[in-house]
Amino acid sequence: MSTPKTAPQDTPKGRTSGPGRLLITVYAVFAISATARALLQIGTKFDEAPVAYSLSAFAAVVYILATISLAKPGATWAKIATVAICVELLGVLVVGTLSLTDPAAFAHASVWSKFGQGYGYIPLLLPIIGLIWLYRHREVK
Repeated sequence: MSTPKTAPQDTPKGRTSGPGRLLITVYAVFAISATARALLQIGTKFDEAPVAYSLSAFAAVVYILATISLAKPGATWAKIATVAICVELLGVLVVGTLSLTDPAAFAHASVWSKFGQGYGYIPLLLPIIGLIWLYRHREVK
């Protein structure tokens, strides 16, 4: 008797595997560093630059949300990740532009000041890479 042959299981690479893990790790590092920076700034010298330090806290929340939603499987989490990363990109572009055009308003740096210059411009590149990754790993119906 012959045993029925079964087709090999397809295991497509999901957005949370391979390079996706590296992307999630980078987001996690930024979530931790932005949170630590914001807590330190707000806790020690909030009265010196409340806008910049509030922006750092907002960036931390966005990085935390992006990290969690990138790490979770499923279409809903992918949508949440897309929204979070779009907000991140918008924040980097707006804060980056304003910090260059009106430096007096941003005398104290935030994560997104000067397009993330203090972080090697990774805050500018990261959402672009994240959106490309999400697009390439979207669930097509």
